[in-house]
Amino acid sequence: FKYADEKGVLLIHAAGNDAKDIDVEPNYPTSMYSFQTEPLDHFVTIGASTKNKGAEMVASFSNYGAKGVDVFAPGSEIWSTVPENKYDYYSGTSMAAPSAAGVAAVLRSFFPKLKAHQVKKVLMNSGLPLYPTVENPDSGELVNPKTLSKSGKMVNLYNALIYASNKSYKK
Repeated sequence: FKYADEKGVLLIHAAGNDAKDIDVEPNYPTSMYSFQTEPLDHFVTIGASTKNKGAEMVASFSNYGAKGVDVFAPGSEIWSTVPENKYDYYSGTSMAAPSAAGVAAVLRSFFPKLKAHQVKKVLMNSGLPLYPTVENPDSGELVNPKTLSKSGKMVNLYNALIYASNKSYKK
């Protein structure tokens, strides 16, 4: 992780699909280890969101955590390639992480001078706010989305480009 940070690499990590609070039960690897005093600023943990609006915006299987998950991304019923030149729908944080990675790649292509930690900041700050109360994947209880991730948001490419443009990140 230190080597990746030194080389300006943004690490995007799927939060996991156990409907667990990873602040309590970490899903390794994680951005925070016992030897650190601060979380890694080039490591983004992604939870899965759904296509549903309202309380069901967070996928029922997605891991979550107010400290451990940075932001959500589409990860439910994603049209994906499968063997033998076919396609099928898949769900999981492993489907959400590439969505976020794609947004990060576009950001870096438009704003190549962005540092990894700046891309992370853009992903988290520019996302679409989740519904004011969403279902906790573990309990089903309605909660504030900021109890499920640091940002309480879902990654959004359009907003990310506007946010980065307004922050005057130079090409």
